[in-house]
Amino acid sequence: MVDLPRRVDTARRIWSAGTERAGYLRRAILGSGSERDEVLLGAKTVTAATAAWVLARYLLPPAVSTFAPFTALVALQTTVYRSVRDCLQYVPAVAAGAAIAAGLAAVAGIHGWTFALLTLTALCVGRIRRFGQQGIQVAVVGFFAFSSGRGHIDYIGHLAASVGIGALCGLAAHLALAPARHTGHRQQAVTNLYTTMTQRLHDLADTLEANDPDRDHLRQWRRDWRRLSAECERIRHTIEAEIENGRMNPRRTIAGSGAALPRARETITVAERSMDHLRSMTRTLDYALDSGELANLPATFRPHFSAVLRAVAAAMEEIGQASPTDPDRLDAKIDDAASELNRVQRQERTTSAASPAVHALQGTLLTDTGRLLADLRSGRQSLAGTCAPSID
Repeated sequence: MVDLPRRVDTARRIWSAGTERAGYLRRAILGSGSERDEVLLGAKTVTAATAAWVLARYLLPPAVSTFAPFTALVALQTTVYRSVRDCLQYVPAVAAGAAIAAGLAAVAGIHGWTFALLTLTALCVGRIRRFGQQGIQVAVVGFFAFSSGRGHIDYIGHLAASVGIGALCGLAAHLALAPARHTGHRQQAVTNLYTTMTQRLHDLADTLEANDPDRDHLRQWRRDWRRLSAECERIRHTIEAEIENGRMNPRRTIAGSGAALPRARETITVAERSMDHLRSMTRTLDYALDSGELANLPATFRPHFSAVLRAVAAAMEEIGQASPTDPDRLDAKIDDAASELNRVQRQERTTSAASPAVHALQGTLLTDTGRLLADLRSGRQSLAGTCAPSID
């Protein structure tokens, strides 16, 4: 009876893990995305490794058959480009390791000191940049060829054939069912990010105009900015992965997809820079609300500055849309926001003297907004070179 709670807890964890796995498989079946990509990659890996092992067992001695499925694993990475790159690094590394082992065994024989020399030589050769991350395979294969094959040429030939079978099976599986393209999903993720950012700008504008601002909402938004910063990094990573996925991918390329991802990457860069200023504005308003200075802002400043924020939100919304940004329309929106900001700055200079604290608050908000507009204008220049027709 003492173990009953522990068993119940274990059963709950098993049930939770099973439910999570079932949900994962359900998402993979029902819709395209990372879950389906991982399931398909796993299925292709099992198929290619099994086919490579069967062929190697049928055509070659058992001593080298293991190299075929192992090479198939190397040849099945998340993208076709990475698979080809790793194969082009792995196969020469295998050849180098086998050649070093065969040469030493034939010239000096199988001894402890020749094994030490083999290890030293293989480690040095493996550092050649041409082998990339597969450099360690020079030593690994050298050990097999030296100990199991004892440097015999027929073993080296069989080993090379086993590696070739594995590489062909792996690449054939990848090319027969190439990884899906997710350019549209990456664009939509950027659009969703900008939608959230512009909504926060409208919320800040509403807070300035409200007679009784909600302090809890401001603090929640400060936490949201940290979450969105992490989201920016995640989206950037997925965009970089999708750019790589497009290289050597035999799936049909949709017109305009070549420029869509570079544009999405530039748009994320603009978002990251803009978020610094938005986070600063939110923090400033939070402090001003705590200190009571927000209520002391001049009556004319608050609605006029709210109009500036809404004009900036319109410009950001233009940048974040999935279709290519119209440079003229974006310039017009940025100019509108800049004009609103200039009007507020002129009004702030001509109004009667406020307290130093209120003056500092106004200055901080105006400075952050000015820097935000400068980054948007700079981002417009970088986006202009990546515009292309959008894709579905």
